[in-house]
Amino acid sequence: MRQFKIFLRTLLAILGISILYQILIRLVRKVWHFPAPAFIGHFLDSDLRRAMQPPDIMIARSGIHAGMKVLEIGCGSGGYTIAVARAVGPEGEVAALDIQPAMLHQLAAKLAQPTYQDIHNITLYEASAYDLPFEDETFDLVYMITVFQEIPDRDRALAEVKRVLKPGGLLAITEWLFDPDYPLMSTTAKQGMDAGFVVDAALGDLWTYTVRFKKIAI
Repeated sequence: MRQFKIFLRTLLAILGISILYQILIRLVRKVWHFPAPAFIGHFLDSDLRRAMQPPDIMIARSGIHAGMKVLEIGCGSGGYTIAVARAVGPEGEVAALDIQPAMLHQLAAKLAQPTYQDIHNITLYEASAYDLPFEDETFDLVYMITVFQEIPDRDRALAEVKRVLKPGGLLAITEWLFDPDYPLMSTTAKQGMDAGFVVDAALGDLWTYTVRFKKIAI
């Protein structure tokens, strides 16, 4: 009985610290917007992170299929990039874009490992979401996983996404409750619709969800 009480107190203490951390970090993020620091790249590309947001589920919800030309905005250290590259297959392409060179260096180091020598369809780009280095109507699909809310001027970023998407192309935005920038699904849906996209699907739950938008052909 005593051991159970100790366990319960410890569990409650951990829960309390986690809640306090979430409150504090969310307050900070409301004032200062900045991308995820490079030192957490190892967590972002960890099996623990992928257990909480499984790549196969993220890929299915996003609408990624073989043969697609895909842009990942905020690829970070590549937690999902390789899984997406394999999903689109040798006939598809993945443009992995991040504003932080340190994150791209981590992804490049990962791609250089013998385990990933079969991957030949990923190209890395250091650039801002405000100025995507691609021609108009280049991509079948653009996706962001726990990235979109880190962008201070989201309307500007969405305008660039719309520019580089083909008519009928998809934008998939995935969020995760533990992320300090987490918005409700309804908030994400409204942001996309306000930018002129149409909601194609809203999938998942409070823990992690994906809102998939479509660029309407004119």
